[in-house]
Amino acid sequence: MEIVPGIHQVDGVNGNCYIIVHDSLTIIDTGVPGSGPKILAYIRDQVHRDPAGIRTIILTHFHMDHTGGIVALKGAAPGAKLAVHEGDSPFVSGTSPLPRYRGVTGLILRFFEKIKPITITPDILLNDGDIIDGLRCVHIPGHTPGSIGLLDEGSMVFFSGDILRFDGKSISQGPAQFTMDPDRERESIRRIAGLGFGTMLAGHGVPLRPDASARVRDFAATLPP
Repeated sequence: MEIVPGIHQVDGVNGNCYIIVHDSLTIIDTGVPGSGPKILAYIRDQVHRDPAGIRTIILTHFHMDHTGGIVALKGAAPGAKLAVHEGDSPFVSGTSPLPRYRGVTGLILRFFEKIKPITITPDILLNDGDIIDGLRCVHIPGHTPGSIGLLDEGSMVFFSGDILRFDGKSISQGPAQFTMDPDRERESIRRIAGLGFGTMLAGHGVPLRPDASARVRDFAATLPP
């Protein structure tokens, strides 16, 4: 669905994938493994563009429900550049082992990693303040070391990754079992609260609008120090 003019969300990939349509295409996150064909079909059938026009694939962080479609997208657009924050780059490329999470969830993740590991060397290493395809990179560590948000100042849209989510009723932090540093995550949420944006598009959930930044400020005020 088109959320605001030129920004689309691909449904059904269990980790929101966003497509920004300009002269070329920018993809933000790629869903769970197996999501690539669905994203490519959306580009052809709903955006009415050739997937070869994908210029950049940006990951908000390294988790498998955001990296699953990379291989298929790169296959359809060999010239596309993969961008990730330098803090998460070793996990994406496979040069550092993935963190081990506790409990049943951790066991499930390890099972899927053994079946279909996805490792690929990023083309672009992002840092805080970098501009990529007109988006400003905002380093918001905590959920992962290299978690980022992306601010489109033209449309006043903020892509928050998994640090925040909105279920249609309330804002919440990302799931605690997957958050590597809760203290840094809260600091990052307070940083987001200082930005100005009208719409927040998270890695999971539904769009938060209008007055999204004001609502995030209200939420941030409820967090413990």
